[in-house]
Amino acid sequence: MIAVLMPVFNEGDIIYQNVQTVHELLQKEAIEHTFLLVDDGSRDRTWEEMNRLADDLPGVTLLRLSRNFGKEAALCAGLEHAEGDAVLVMDADLQHPPACIPEMVRLWRQEGYDVVEGVKRSRGKESFFAKGFALLFYRSFRKSTGMDIGVASDFKLMDRTVVEAWKQFGEKDTFFRGLSAWEGFRRYALPFDVAPRAGGKSKWSLRALVRLAIRSLTSYTAAPLFFVFWLGVATGFAALLMIVDTLYNFFSGRAATGFSTVILLQLLIGSAIMLSLSVIGLYVAKIYEEVKGRPRYLLRQVRKPEQKEKDHG
Repeated sequence: MIAVLMPVFNEGDIIYQNVQTVHELLQKEAIEHTFLLVDDGSRDRTWEEMNRLADDLPGVTLLRLSRNFGKEAALCAGLEHAEGDAVLVMDADLQHPPACIPEMVRLWRQEGYDVVEGVKRSRGKESFFAKGFALLFYRSFRKSTGMDIGVASDFKLMDRTVVEAWKQFGEKDTFFRGLSAWEGFRRYALPFDVAPRAGGKSKWSLRALVRLAIRSLTSYTAAPLFFVFWLGVATGFAALLMIVDTLYNFFSGRAATGFSTVILLQLLIGSAIMLSLSVIGLYVAKIYEEVKGRPRYLLRQVRKPEQKEKDHG
C-alpha cells in the first residue's frame, strides 16, 4: 500500500481531474494506494473539490491548514499523517508525470530501494530569469553543503522507514529536498521530463522563489556565516594593501592630497559590515523562530475516509 501525498494550493480548477488521472493509472497497474491531500490555505474552491474527491473515491484523506504556511509546512503535515508502507510525494499540477509511478514502485518493491527520487532531465518551460536564479541557488547550495540537488525534485517515493526517520527532525523550518538527501538510505535516481501543468498557473513568483531559496539555505546550513568570516579576511587584506600603499606614498613624498583613498576604504569596509550584519541577522531570525517553539502548521479541518469533516478551529 502506498500513500500518494499532494500539497495543494489554489488548484480548485484542476485538482479533481488530476487526482482522478493518478487514481486511474494506479488502478490500471494494480497498485494498491490511498491519497492524502493537504490544502495549504487555498482561497478558491480547492477544499470543496477535495471533498468531492473524498465523496467519489475510496481511501482519500484530507487535511486543511488554518492558513497558507507554505509548501514545506504542507509536506511536513502530510508526512506526519501519512499511512501505508511507502509515501509518494508529487505535485498536484502533474508536472511530476504519473507515468513514472509504476517504475518507482517497482524499484521500491523489487529492487529494495528505500528512496526512489525523480531527477529532472530538464526544467521544462521556465523563464530565463527563473532558470538563471535556480542555477545560482543550486550552485550556492552545492558549494556550501557539498550536496548536489540541482536536478533533484520533490517527486519521491519514500519507504515507511524513511518517513519515520523524517519525523525525528525537530527543526520548525525545513527544506524537504535538502533534509531528504541528508537522511541517506539506499536511493535510486529516476530521470524524468518535467511535464506541462495540467491546468492553471504556477503560484511561484520570483519574489517567492527568492524567499524560499534564502530560507532553504539558511535552514539547512551555517555556511553563509563562514562567508562572513572570509569576507572579513578579504576586506582586511584589501585594507592592509591600501595601508601599505598609503604609507609608501607618504614616505616617498607622493602622498595624495585628496580623500579618494579614504572614501573608497570607507565604502569598502562599510559595505562588508552591512553585508555581514545582514547574513548574521538572518541566522539570528532563524534562532528566534526556533526558540519560540511554534508548530510548523495548524490544522483547521481533517477528513478521513468514510468520515465527515472534523473541525479543529
